[in-house]
Amino acid sequence: MAKAKRSTSLSAAVSAEIKSGFDLNKFKDKKGLTGSVKFKPQQWVPLSPAFQEVTSVPGIPTGHICLLRGHSDTGKTTALIEAAVNAQKSGILPVFIITEMKWNWEHCLQMGLEMEEVWDEETGELLDYKGFFIYADRETIHTIEDVAAFIADLLDEQKKGNLPYDLMFFWDSIGSVPCELSVTSKKNNNEWNAGAMSTQFGNNINQKITLSRKESSPYTNTLVAINKVWTAKPEMPMGQPKLMNKGGFAMWFDATFVVTFGNIANAGTNKIKAIKDGKQVEFAKRTNLQIDKNHINGITTKGKIIMTPHGFISDTDKALKTYKDDHAKEWSALLGGGNFDIVEEVDTFEPAQEFSQEPD
Repeated sequence: MAKAKRSTSLSAAVSAEIKSGFDLNKFKDKKGLTGSVKFKPQQWVPLSPAFQEVTSVPGIPTGHICLLRGHSDTGKTTALIEAAVNAQKSGILPVFIITEMKWNWEHCLQMGLEMEEVWDEETGELLDYKGFFIYADRETIHTIEDVAAFIADLLDEQKKGNLPYDLMFFWDSIGSVPCELSVTSKKNNNEWNAGAMSTQFGNNINQKITLSRKESSPYTNTLVAINKVWTAKPEMPMGQPKLMNKGGFAMWFDATFVVTFGNIANAGTNKIKAIKDGKQVEFAKRTNLQIDKNHINGITTKGKIIMTPHGFISDTDKALKTYKDDHAKEWSALLGGGNFDIVEEVDTFEPAQEFSQEPD
């Protein structure tokens, strides 16, 4: 035992002697490990006061992967456009990647996106929209790989100094476009699509986005993606269904901020309408809202919010009355003039179809 102790003491002495002559800073210099490890102070692109009130977070954190997920027509696009409007106001260039093809420029105008309508002076026809944004859709983007290549190209142009702005990418939506192998084989395979998302984004684009948070990066870039969902059957009798992301979970794992809209088993929205003589105008929906993942400041909250064609408003009688008063003339004209009634549908939520595996 004494011999073992002497051996241990000798080993410790030799180690201490080596360390005493070692310069860690010189080692870092030699290996090229002297770059800054500091991250920039966290900034946010604000969303509406109603969103902030419900969630207790300012909006969309810059320099991160952010997901907006939920069933159809639950508020995801409203949040995306609010973020784009306020990105413009902050001098951040919105980059729209629209692969679901439900995009509506008139809705963007209603919500305050700054853009110019291009008209044909002779015919009076609306030709196009232009402004402080970049837009791409299924005309040029057909696969998951195309989406990744498009983002990578803009990041390269930014690095070369050809695109001197912070960028906020808005992808609508994950799960709406297949991978190259699915296209070339003419067989949409969800496992292939999930694999492409992991390779193209989890191992590539997402890392480039989050690295822009470092002090050494001259620009800060953000990816905000709407993620389509499906409802998985309970794993056991009397169990609860689960809300699953289309396209696999690579984006969920990399995302630091995830907002879920609606319910798990269904959309969970209430329609609010102006009605007169059988005619009706749906002007708002009440929806559930939950911060499911927040690695920025740790706050996770849930509540209800009202989405309108002009953005989110608070779920209060006062906010609804103010919104009604602001738009009463517009609705009255659509309904043929005069007074109208405000009606809210009773909760009659039909459960979404449940699947044992991701549907095509």
